[in-house]
Amino acid sequence: MSRVDKSMSLAGGPPVAMKTGQKVGTLLGLFGLGILTLATFNVSLPNQGLWLALALLSIGGGILVYSKSLYKDTLPGIKNHGVWLKSVSSRGFWAWVAGIALTGFYIVLYFFAELLGQGSGGAENTGLIGLFDPLSYALKGQPASQWFVYGTLYTLAILAFGIKFIWKYRHNSYEKIRTGSVMFFQTVFAFLIPEIMARLNGDLPYYDLKNVWPLNYYLFDQWNVDGLLINGSFGLTLLIWGIASILVITPILTYRYGKRWYCSWVCGCGGLAETAGDSFRQLSDKSRSAWRVERWVVHSVLVFAVVTTTGVIHSYLGDGSQYWFSRGTFLIAVGVVLTLLFGLIWKYKRHELKKDARYGAIGYLVIILALIGLHFSAASDNLLIFQTHEVRSTYGFLIGSVFSGVIGTGFYPIFGNRVWCRMGCPMAAILGLQQRLFSKFRITTNGGQCISCGNCSTYCEMGIDVRAYAQKGANIVRASCVGCGICSAVCPRGVLKLENTDTQGRINSNDVLLGNDVDLMDLVNQR
Repeated sequence: MSRVDKSMSLAGGPPVAMKTGQKVGTLLGLFGLGILTLATFNVSLPNQGLWLALALLSIGGGILVYSKSLYKDTLPGIKNHGVWLKSVSSRGFWAWVAGIALTGFYIVLYFFAELLGQGSGGAENTGLIGLFDPLSYALKGQPASQWFVYGTLYTLAILAFGIKFIWKYRHNSYEKIRTGSVMFFQTVFAFLIPEIMARLNGDLPYYDLKNVWPLNYYLFDQWNVDGLLINGSFGLTLLIWGIASILVITPILTYRYGKRWYCSWVCGCGGLAETAGDSFRQLSDKSRSAWRVERWVVHSVLVFAVVTTTGVIHSYLGDGSQYWFSRGTFLIAVGVVLTLLFGLIWKYKRHELKKDARYGAIGYLVIILALIGLHFSAASDNLLIFQTHEVRSTYGFLIGSVFSGVIGTGFYPIFGNRVWCRMGCPMAAILGLQQRLFSKFRITTNGGQCISCGNCSTYCEMGIDVRAYAQKGANIVRASCVGCGICSAVCPRGVLKLENTDTQGRINSNDVLLGNDVDLMDLVNQR
């Protein structure tokens, strides 16, 4: 007979010894990892399909068995569960071991795939990558690659840890539906559909339908554009879908729902952070200095992405006979769009930006200077004084590989689960600007009910001091907020609520809801 822990303490008590179910789950997971490790060292495994299935099922099943045992005898609701007393979740010894192991795996996978058995020059795959050949042939009719292995393990992690997440937050419908959404989009749109499309159209470039530029930074590379166009109307439709996602779909959905529609419901990076990285969300830096660094770094990456993409497109447009636009027309169009966008923000939203307007002006100036450089080097393949494709390769290496993969995921146990989303994702930067300036989304607070327990701030993965807003009764309207709703889910008093309402009165940082406020009722009636 199970014994339910009925303690109402927010701290949840100190860590206790693992239950039998947790031990069984751990052994199952280690068994699956052991199979993958043996394959990595080229140990001969006959009937690879069977061993691969056994490895993946053991890893996924181990996570589920462990999670079920962890939460089955607890009441619904969130406690701290001793997160600051466990080595792996408080930057202790095991956190560093996990971080170094994950980082090492990412480095080998990204840059030294031959060590994992990646065949080259027509040679067959061996080792770990060869183990995944049966699954790859079943889905797309081709041998596995390092990216297929990555995609498979990535999807498995989101599915298994997603179920763990749902069990943990089983008291909150929003969290259950949101997690189901990221599990669906990762499995279907990011994994199955692209692989099946590759099987049906062998020369079609890999295309993740939910990946939007600038997160999909190679969308406008010449090899990708040409690869889409040679596939006729189907490829052209995919290219138009990519452009429409940037200019139409993203602004409309962000206006209605904030950036959460993408960052917390659709995005694969966010999906992995929310599921596999949930145990590390409390590690995000809440300091003001981190916030300042975050704003500069993430918007600098956005500027870098815009400049490099503009340079890449400019480099192959020519006179417009092949791609509809000439170089000159394209540069003029980009300049006009950026000028109008900045002008509108400056005219209508300047009072909301305050100091941020100056930061935006600096970023805008950098883009304009780069465009001028492109204009004067129109006869060459240069971006200012650099080769365009060298700049593009540098962006792909530093941002697309090192930052998003090696650091962004490998260091979950050290920096928290959203360090890439906070500091490096250009898509998050664009959506954040739209959310801050042109969205109905906000998190409302009932300051009179706040007991200052700090749960909301502790579990905010984006480093927002939510409690400071709740204590004042101020709406939370932050560019960095991904609308995950965890602050609301862990609040024991129902102080926080995610809303999509009228934009009037959305930003009210000067309002303070306290019991001794003489105009309290007038303020409430205005709302």
